[in-house]
Amino acid sequence: MAAGNEWINGYLEAILDAGLRLRGEQGGGAGPHQALALTPRLLQAPALAEAAAYSPTRYFVEEVVSRFDDRDLHKTWTKVVAMRNSQERNNRLENLCWRIWNVARKKKQVEWEYSRQLARRRLEQELGRREAAEELSEGEKDQRPDSTQPPSSAGAAADGDQQQPSRFARISSEARIVSDDEDEAAKDERNLYIVLISIHGLVRGENMELGRDSDTGGQVKYVVELARALAATAGVHRVDLLTRQISCPDVDWTYGEPVEMITRHSDADADDGSGDGGAYIVRLPCGPRDKYLPKESLWPHIPEFVDRALAHVTNVARALGEHLAGIDGTPAPVWPYVIHGHYADAAEAAAHLASALNVPMVMTGHSLGRNKLEQLLKLGRMTPAEIQGTYRIARRVEAEETGLDAAEVVVTSTKQEVEEQWGLYDGFDVMVERKLRVRRRRGVSCLGRYMPRMVVIPPGMDFSYVDTGDLAAGDGDGDLQALISPGKAKNPLPPIWSEVLRFFTNPHKPMILALSRPDPKKNVTTLLKAYGESRHLRELANLTLILGNRDDIEEMSGGAATVLTAVLKLIDRYDLYGQVAYPKHHNQTDVPHIYRLAAKTKGVFINPALVEPFGLTLIEAAAYGLPVVATKNGGPVDIIEALHNGLLVDPHDAAAITDALLSLLADKARWLECRRAGLRNIHRFSWPHHCRLYLSHVAASCDHPAPHQLLRVPAAAGASPRAASGDSLSDSLRGLSISIDASHDLKSSGDSAAAIMDALRRRRRSNVDRPAGSPRAAAGFAPGRRKSLLVLAADCYGDDGAPDAEKLEKAVDMALSACAAAGGRLGCVLATGMTVAEAAAALRACGADPAAFDALVCSSGAELCYPWKEELAADEEYAGHVSFRWPGGHVRAAVPRLGKADGAQEAGLAVDDTACSVHCHAYAAAGASKVKKVDSLRQSLRMRGFRCNLVYTRACTRLNVIPLSASRPRALRYLSIQWGIDLSKVAVLVGDKGDTDRERLLPGLHKTLVLPGLVTHGSEELLRDEDGLLTEDVVAMDSPNIVILAGDQATAADILKAI
Repeated sequence: MAAGNEWINGYLEAILDAGLRLRGEQGGGAGPHQALALTPRLLQAPALAEAAAYSPTRYFVEEVVSRFDDRDLHKTWTKVVAMRNSQERNNRLENLCWRIWNVARKKKQVEWEYSRQLARRRLEQELGRREAAEELSEGEKDQRPDSTQPPSSAGAAADGDQQQPSRFARISSEARIVSDDEDEAAKDERNLYIVLISIHGLVRGENMELGRDSDTGGQVKYVVELARALAATAGVHRVDLLTRQISCPDVDWTYGEPVEMITRHSDADADDGSGDGGAYIVRLPCGPRDKYLPKESLWPHIPEFVDRALAHVTNVARALGEHLAGIDGTPAPVWPYVIHGHYADAAEAAAHLASALNVPMVMTGHSLGRNKLEQLLKLGRMTPAEIQGTYRIARRVEAEETGLDAAEVVVTSTKQEVEEQWGLYDGFDVMVERKLRVRRRRGVSCLGRYMPRMVVIPPGMDFSYVDTGDLAAGDGDGDLQALISPGKAKNPLPPIWSEVLRFFTNPHKPMILALSRPDPKKNVTTLLKAYGESRHLRELANLTLILGNRDDIEEMSGGAATVLTAVLKLIDRYDLYGQVAYPKHHNQTDVPHIYRLAAKTKGVFINPALVEPFGLTLIEAAAYGLPVVATKNGGPVDIIEALHNGLLVDPHDAAAITDALLSLLADKARWLECRRAGLRNIHRFSWPHHCRLYLSHVAASCDHPAPHQLLRVPAAAGASPRAASGDSLSDSLRGLSISIDASHDLKSSGDSAAAIMDALRRRRRSNVDRPAGSPRAAAGFAPGRRKSLLVLAADCYGDDGAPDAEKLEKAVDMALSACAAAGGRLGCVLATGMTVAEAAAALRACGADPAAFDALVCSSGAELCYPWKEELAADEEYAGHVSFRWPGGHVRAAVPRLGKADGAQEAGLAVDDTACSVHCHAYAAAGASKVKKVDSLRQSLRMRGFRCNLVYTRACTRLNVIPLSASRPRALRYLSIQWGIDLSKVAVLVGDKGDTDRERLLPGLHKTLVLPGLVTHGSEELLRDEDGLLTEDVVAMDSPNIVILAGDQATAADILKAI
């Protein structure tokens, strides 16, 4: 038997001994089989195991599974079986060995399946990267810059010959940091409105409960401090931090307050009418109000959050416009300068909100789903299904991809985050992004492709707590005699100093300080080995290890207990008593004093982590004048490059760690140089510098809409509606759809005025000729002036894809009857995957007049038509609203090629010219088995830089490829803003089947009415693969806003009652 198997036998014996002790402590209540059953559960539920008390069983099982091959385990099991006897312990040992061998086999199988899946995905990414790079490289020199091309017309956009113009031409892709002089000059123009979103966790401005749970951590502190710092930045008028409102007995009542003011501008600013400025936490209801939900359970409630955020931002924009009216006194809404989503859930919410308002969107990942999925699968403790059920990883990854689709800028902390974490996503590739950036800078078309700009902006820090007196006192020359003799000190010394110094035989020596949680990834044991094996280092300096708080190591979680046990053993092995300090307790307020103590002894701070995502402790140490030694893996590379105050080392190389520490401690001139460089450059990590850099990147990289492209809003909700027959000039203008070309190439003022007067004459003539009994002559209610809306979104098709006349007629009659019974207060909207012409023909076939509808949302949301106007055509203003990031004709030929199902001999998609429009490419689908599903096709397009929405409609016989900003839910949000109708007064009527975008219509602030049996053939089988996200992660069917009607017996009265 190999020597390795002797180790396995020893571990198995230790597991049995731990089980015996456990049963003894429980009074014999647990039998041997019950004790063995703990093993797989501990391996399969790491979150529960981490929270539990330290378990020797878990420790030994993990050692066996992670250190030995399953073949060795099989040998051990064979040996135990061969030596079987009647003794209970041998029988238990055989059973236990088989169980652990089985766990190891499962772990190996999970690792193999993940590596195969990862290899396929990387191959697809490489193909997409090469294809995009080749197309971007072809003919680059021959293309004319965008600035010299003629303005795009509808026909040109349809053909895809020219790139769709952006909302505002970039003048540079490089950020220019605003200087202090410009910052002061901007104080006279406080007019920027910034929206931050952070949904999960407990967010409040003071007394933050950091660490209360896994959702309330560093991100909460970061977003609150960012809001406060941005509000204090010159040029920023107001910052809103949107989060979830929680009215639950399990949490403090303050989290249920709708608004909390973080900071306000000075009283002088308030006196001049700017009292609404400052930073605010705005809490919006989202999901069940009486429950504090973890972030994994918030996904189905995000659409409701978006709807409420849309109403809030619209109201604030209108109010700010009234406060900040120009010289002429004409109020114009002040839309957000940028909407910034933090984490995956807020990134998705910010993407939808920015799309609805036509403003730039920025995102920060904080931690990423693909990175976590990779780590969990490599551990092998959970199967992909268990990971999905616990962490909702697929839903989180899709939200992050959605954020990448819409984001102009992605804020990261380090370059490592860009290359090694965001590089795992379909929507970002470093090489393709660089090519696109170069083309934009040269003014060359990007061929419909887009990738967001990644910018590294380290988190800001508040240095107000740093004692500048200590820093200025002789470059760290403290009174060491007073330090070790408290009686000679002028001021009382911090208690933590005596707690640390009591460990040292000679406290005069410089201190090597390491501060982290007791986690194996922090690599403290390698530091301790380097210190113990170097006689020169031991003679020169003391070592202080601040490793969290502890009472009894055996009561701590497995990983922490393992690290602390190893630390104590190493101290004993190298006989480091009197040279190493490892205090049991410290408070958060003690941390600055610990840094001060190390600086006064002319010490060094070290972070030897295997991988450090950012390295906040390095910045804190530098603020107190400590030179640093840090790992070369991760964020410390960028920090030391900025501060020039230390050295980078290989965390696995103990000798390199020793040499770096000796070079700083033994050379006082070098130590002093690093100290001064750190203090000189530390301002780069301050909040004011962070905010200036942030705003500079937003200004340089974001496409801000021109004034004529900003969203229009109706008058304040309190204004009483005028009768249709008495429209004023402003009312008439509001009803017009006057489109101005996005290229800023305006016609002559005479032509514009003539167009306006001609439209007014037509409108006045239509008012005179309108019959008295016309619905539009109702007392104050007309299209665009309703109190509420009923949206018919039932996708009634036969198995051949043609409209099901019988079912559609029933749905139309029911909807129009309900609207008629409401006396004109309830408007009716049809939302469908058909084109405008097809929808009008289908309505006429049902005996309904299209003009009876207030609006037709067609082509799955790509077109919006007002049939009560003289011309039955798509609205140009809405078309301009959804054109953002539309690849046009560049994606037209790629879809059939990429949409072919795996194994299919020929393409299953063919262009359907009769159903195509300016912002919709329609394809006839040969069959569900011959085409890719939506998720798979969207992944292929993302890898090539194309950002689109994909919808299968007409019973799987047609694919609509539409702009990113176009969808049926987004069209409803657009109408709610234009017509001033609150989304809570909107009802959507759907069937129990439908197009692939049906499930996106269900959640939200509106009321959803599901009519079973109304739709017989749907397209949802082409939505996603089996390993994709779950429907319950998109919509909560138990929501009170979702009502299931009585099927065939439902009537118009039932609809009105449900509404």
